[in-house]
Amino acid sequence: MRMSKLIAMTTTILCAFAAPAFAADAAQDFTRHWAGYACLALFGTAYSLVILEENIHLRKSKPVMLFAGLIWMLVAYCYGQKGLGDDVAPLLRHNLLEFAELMLFLMAAMSYINTLDERNVFAALRAKLVAAKLSLRAIYWVTGLLAFFISPLADNLTTALVMGAVVLAMGQGHPKFVVVSCINVVVAANAGGAFSPFGDITTLMVWQKGLVEFREFFALFIPSVVSWIIPAFAMYFAIPKAQPAAPEQKENVKRGGFIVIGLFLFTVFMTVMLHHELHLPPFLGMMTGLGLLKIYGFFIEKRERRDFDELPALAHIPNYKPARKPFDIFVSLKRVEWDTLLFFYGVMLCVGGLGAMGYLSLMSKYLYIDLGATTANVLVGLLSAIIDNIPIMFAVLTLEPDISHNQWLLVTLTAGIGGSLLSIGSAAGVALMGQARGTYTFFAHLKWTWAIALGYAAGIYAHIWLNGLN
Repeated sequence: MRMSKLIAMTTTILCAFAAPAFAADAAQDFTRHWAGYACLALFGTAYSLVILEENIHLRKSKPVMLFAGLIWMLVAYCYGQKGLGDDVAPLLRHNLLEFAELMLFLMAAMSYINTLDERNVFAALRAKLVAAKLSLRAIYWVTGLLAFFISPLADNLTTALVMGAVVLAMGQGHPKFVVVSCINVVVAANAGGAFSPFGDITTLMVWQKGLVEFREFFALFIPSVVSWIIPAFAMYFAIPKAQPAAPEQKENVKRGGFIVIGLFLFTVFMTVMLHHELHLPPFLGMMTGLGLLKIYGFFIEKRERRDFDELPALAHIPNYKPARKPFDIFVSLKRVEWDTLLFFYGVMLCVGGLGAMGYLSLMSKYLYIDLGATTANVLVGLLSAIIDNIPIMFAVLTLEPDISHNQWLLVTLTAGIGGSLLSIGSAAGVALMGQARGTYTFFAHLKWTWAIALGYAAGIYAHIWLNGLN
């Protein structure tokens, strides 16, 4: 694990050279200036602290937010020395606008997911699967299939946590089953998220940038299936032939839960249509859908508050805290992953600041001209397994290399499925390591990296064969 972290830290600093700016001609060349090296060191330090989050218990947003500010202070100093101080604010605002659109989109999506969770939709699904009394091998396939097909809507992290809970409930006393099934869920969730703008942050960023239309993501469906099904079959034979003792569970969807599902699907449809037909940015559709949810939440709250008022007089005793409270949409908003959103703020500003120092021209030629677009895009996926696909994809997007449409699809695919190669390579893997602590570990995942790598390579070849690279 220490070696992987050392590699991650080194690669992070190297990857920072690929970080872009507002535009190639807008950035100055400070790549050999002491401030440029200082910016690289700051970013490397910040990301090293992110990698060590589980060990030092420092939330990942804190170091990147701090060092983002320091990096832009150095950018402003360097530009000021050349009499270009007025150019810094437009560069910074451009990066901030990109983050703001991403944040508003994700805030709306996360609020819907939190509301579905509060209405017991995911708990009811988990209870039905547990109560089905399936064999371990059947559970393996069911959780994998559901992870693959739910993640395009609910994102790979949420999907992995829901399916991981099923695996843990059914796999008590079968640690080998838990390990293999957790890996299967991570690979399936990441692969499923690769062919939908709603399935992963990287696909969302590509869609918001306007490089790939919504329907065009479905060209990655078969490559995504291939990248999951090959390691799934390879791991299947390691599962014991056993029937688990399923615990009795009963969960019901709360009032309005199914309507919230309908509102979420309508919001997705509206977002896609507004972007496609009226060319409005996706965040507008999602925030409009959040407004719908808030209005419907008002009626749920009104009905449940009426039930609450009918409770015995005990409920009105000062400091009395009932086990069940009326629905409050702002609780769903409060439960949004603010640490994750602020982490994106820090990363995107760090990367933008490094680009403003001129590292775009330094690495753009090396990656997409000397190495070639295909090799560069495959490397993006491999780096995603070591670091995180968010800063890497943001760097590629703002590099704006002159590559074909199918090459953009390729980098979308590799950034999505490449994170499955290591357990630390995706949010889904990190979350399941915490959920199945002590059983599903970094080294347990590493034992099957060879099978995942076969799926990674096969998915790339499937894309080239089906869609080409021109």
